[in-house]
Amino acid sequence: MTDRELMQAAQDARNYSYCPYSNFRVGAALLTKSGNLYMGCNVENAGYSATNCAERTAIFKAVSEGEREFEAIAIVGGRTGETAPFTAPCGVCRQVIAEFCPADFKILLGTPENFKAYTLGELLPFSFTSDNL
Repeated sequence: MTDRELMQAAQDARNYSYCPYSNFRVGAALLTKSGNLYMGCNVENAGYSATNCAERTAIFKAVSEGEREFEAIAIVGGRTGETAPFTAPCGVCRQVIAEFCPADFKILLGTPENFKAYTLGELLPFSFTSDNL
């Protein structure tokens, strides 16, 4: 799967977003090393702390099906009817990614037409991992 195809899958995942409070739709597409694709969207809740981000939805879906090795994740977001030029994962999502992925894990941010690849290490330079325990 190409990076552009992964970004398009993230864009498509936005269609399933449940965001009646923020109207900010986020989609994520997680590619595993085995070649499987897991899509996720944000799911909001009136009790805001119960909201789950698209990135965590995709990761938790993959982990719940036995996947533990990941190749890359693409993230696309924006207000309903729009696509933002850049939507980065929140701090909690960065920490969840760090639980399963090394510092050189690829994170694609932008739109399907214009995106940039980052590493987890660039987005979370001082992660807390099992190595710290």
